[in-house]
Amino acid sequence: MDDSAYLPIASWGLPFVAEPEEVSVLRGLMRTRLSVWGMQELSDSAQLCLSELVANVITHIGRGTPASLTVSRRGGRLRIELRDPDARALPTLVEASDDSEGGRGMALIDAVAERWGVELCADSKVTWCELVTRLVVPERHPGGERLTRAGRVLDSYGAGALLSTSRRSRVGALAAEAAAIDIISDLLYWLHERGHDADEVLNRAQVHFEAELAATRVITS
Repeated sequence: MDDSAYLPIASWGLPFVAEPEEVSVLRGLMRTRLSVWGMQELSDSAQLCLSELVANVITHIGRGTPASLTVSRRGGRLRIELRDPDARALPTLVEASDDSEGGRGMALIDAVAERWGVELCADSKVTWCELVTRLVVPERHPGGERLTRAGRVLDSYGAGALLSTSRRSRVGALAAEAAAIDIISDLLYWLHERGHDADEVLNRAQVHFEAELAATRVITS
């Protein structure tokens, strides 16, 4: 089992106006975010994809177009989404000649991303791509075994698919969180029924969690 599938889901994004001068700012924010997530190895490819997605909006829809960027991490998979208000101007993959000044954007994304696509909405579209890293939970990672066990418990509650699905969704994240809360509540109820102080056990568990989290930060720093 790849323990990276059970790493916490993380998401970040912001609205912006599609202008050439905004690209360098967005690239810098992308570098910072990937550094925080420990996915520096994807930085160059992610910045390239971001630049091409923004350039595609500027070229085919126009400068000054309001857009929004969402970047999410699920284990070793990075998803970049760019939403714009024009559901008619669809990006296409074309073969550009060596002396062509345009047409290479989606070809570059296709070359570096594992996959990409377009989702049409009523009044907008989302162009997305996904990159994959070799990120895994190290064998000696303090939380590696715990993450695996937690994943198995979630599976037993029928919630494992919510964490392993390739598509990031707010509904899925909330459902997974609700399942985790149900598991914790059931454990506390079990302890209470057997005469244990559930609050004391919960506090001790929190102390253990914070200690191991601190140890993880030391290892990865």
